[in-house]
Amino acid sequence: MSSSVETLEFQAETRQLLQLVIHSIYSNKDIFLRELISNASDALDKLRLESLTDSALAETTDLHISLEVDKPARTLTVRDNGIGMTRDDLVEVIGTIAKSGTAGLLEKLKESKDNATEAGLIGQFGVGFYSAFMVADKVTLRTRRAGTDSGTQWESDGEGTYALQAVDGLPVGTSVTLHLKPADSEDGLADYLSESKIRQIVKRYSDFIRWPIRMAAERTDADGGSSRETDTLNSMKALWARPRSEVTEEEYNDFYQQTGHDWLPPAATIHMRAEGTFEYEALLFIPSQAPFDLFSRETKPGVQLYVKRVFIMDDCEALMPQYLRFVKGVVDAHDLSLNVSREILQHDRQIAGVRRRLVKKVLGAIKDMQSKDAERYAKVWAQFGRVLKEGLLEDTDNTETLLGLLSAASTHDPEKTTTLREYVERMKDGQDAIYYLTGETRAMVENSPHMEAFAAKGYEVLILTDPVDEVWVDRVPAFDGHRLQSVAKGQVDLAESADDGKETDADRTRREQDFADLLPWLTSTLSEHVKEVRLSSRLTTSAACVVGDAHDVTPTLEKMYRAMGQQIPPVKRILELNPAHPLVTALRTAHDSGVDDPARAEIAELIYGSALLAEGGDLPDPARFTRLLTDHLSRTL
Repeated sequence: MSSSVETLEFQAETRQLLQLVIHSIYSNKDIFLRELISNASDALDKLRLESLTDSALAETTDLHISLEVDKPARTLTVRDNGIGMTRDDLVEVIGTIAKSGTAGLLEKLKESKDNATEAGLIGQFGVGFYSAFMVADKVTLRTRRAGTDSGTQWESDGEGTYALQAVDGLPVGTSVTLHLKPADSEDGLADYLSESKIRQIVKRYSDFIRWPIRMAAERTDADGGSSRETDTLNSMKALWARPRSEVTEEEYNDFYQQTGHDWLPPAATIHMRAEGTFEYEALLFIPSQAPFDLFSRETKPGVQLYVKRVFIMDDCEALMPQYLRFVKGVVDAHDLSLNVSREILQHDRQIAGVRRRLVKKVLGAIKDMQSKDAERYAKVWAQFGRVLKEGLLEDTDNTETLLGLLSAASTHDPEKTTTLREYVERMKDGQDAIYYLTGETRAMVENSPHMEAFAAKGYEVLILTDPVDEVWVDRVPAFDGHRLQSVAKGQVDLAESADDGKETDADRTRREQDFADLLPWLTSTLSEHVKEVRLSSRLTTSAACVVGDAHDVTPTLEKMYRAMGQQIPPVKRILELNPAHPLVTALRTAHDSGVDDPARAEIAELIYGSALLAEGGDLPDPARFTRLLTDHLSRTL
């Protein structure tokens, strides 16, 4: 018995997404079956999990997925006897995409020119159900939630509306019937009613699904008679449970691409088995490229947890720290309770031990890559280095390992990055610090006034341009006994450790005496902006630069805190002057000769403002600075 039909409209963004999926993907349409089977497998996992605490929920002795072909009707049905859905579930899961964060896919699909990339995006966003409309002009879904008495039918042509109808007598589970478009080689539409084609897709994408995928197939006997037999299309072999020696690289790659929704093979595969008081198997993958949502707040570690091959949860945060969220794979524990909750996992000592070992294995794999395959390591660091550096903020147990993996641009070679170990090996005699400078871009760092003396004297400086660099450099005191020192902080006197050009004490004393009157006056004049004005040994061509004390928060970090809503007191910095610059010597002469204070004060403001602009900083009053600059320029003409 069925009720009246209710017609609803898709959410606006869902309509856009459907049109892009239907009309923008021109190859790899086979993924529709991979996605529907994956959804069916998830439904079986959920029923099995819920039945552990509610044995009366539904029958679980023969959980499976069925593929049914009706050639005269041109339909392909994917059926499961899993958890099922209610009417409200259908509206929430299929009628809208906002909750899953899929709206961002719209722009990605619009921007993408690569078909493989587009198809991969579907999997990454978890909107596999919509891929059915690439091959079908109508989709009928019938479902009944375990523990409920009535079912629901959902039907749509993917154009803008969908119909809902209550249906009695449905079995527990879900069936998705695709009313297929005609096969068309120009549109990339294969004959999805073909048994061989279906077998090929299941083998390619779903061979490792733990539930049997069954299909009735025609059989011809020796006498020419025909019959229909039900075949299981997938191996159902848990790849991680097999000895590594029995698994081929192709099998690893297939498993990764299926579970990680990636079209590229992984950069590294980690297959391990732990035995003893707590047994588990793990199969982890380091991807070759970063997903576009790597830095989204919603992104979670991509490791699935199984217990004795029974699915427990996706994205198990207890197994992998946030800074390794790009790692994909499976951990199958033998001794955990099947009904373990996320809250218990967070505090489970055995899981914490597994996590520590997994982290060491992942970092060890990257370290091996660094020593044995420099090119592959460089690609992995380019994709995930920014995330790995987050570990320097949260994983004190592995600080030394992470520092050893760190690769950064430097002034040594504009074409290549360098490790800290390589930097230390190139340090000058007598140099005890690893010098670095943070900034928004390499060009801004290289052109910074702070770099002038270091470049002139041949000191290598690390160029750090990731936002996280502003934070971790203050958390890490040293590497291999050498402190990390910003060239924009503290006192720098390279002449004392240089082999030539050494400044004598008499030279320094004479210079300080020459500016003994100007510096206090400048400090007083600019007291609203700076806490001190002093002479610099880090400048060779610029008139001035702004620096911080050794433990001051950098201006960039100050901005980051404020952008996150954390208000911190403004930090006054230090203005350093180049005593050899004509503008500075002219100002000293004017001050010593008693030129009127307003003119000198304006020059002081211009010097300070120019120093701020040179490091990419923000002027306190841009309009006043512009007016002072134009006034003084006009007087010189």
